[in-house]
Amino acid sequence: MKNVTYNISIAASPKMVWDTMIGVETYKEWTNAAWPGSDFKGEWKQGENLHFSGPDGSGTLATVTTFDPYNKILLTHTAMLQPGSVEDRTSEWAKKWVGSLESYSLAENNGATKLTVDMSIPADWEEMFNNDWPIALDRLKQICEK
Repeated sequence: MKNVTYNISIAASPKMVWDTMIGVETYKEWTNAAWPGSDFKGEWKQGENLHFSGPDGSGTLATVTTFDPYNKILLTHTAMLQPGSVEDRTSEWAKKWVGSLESYSLAENNGATKLTVDMSIPADWEEMFNNDWPIALDRLKQICEK
């Protein structure tokens, strides 16, 4: 796994960033900037499973391992989702992804919020995430700063 980190400073409170980041409608708005059709199903609560998918149902299944409101979310990816939301843990593709971590940390600093996204990912996915995360985070910033 390769560790990658993405940061952005947003002129809004941690509560505003948090609520925008995980809100049902606003989640779609900021993630669709980088990953068209992105959506999630499930509850943002510790121990819950979240299905992150595109229009055809393909995506990833993750368990919320840490949920500390306005501070931190840690997700552990437990399966890939094939079209139709079919869970896959055994294909070579899924084996690369299962066990990867995705963390969101928020820190208030002089009236702004620093959002840090840390991920452990398969090395061959780094280029995609390096391209897409800045786009998504910039859109999140725009929404929060309206």
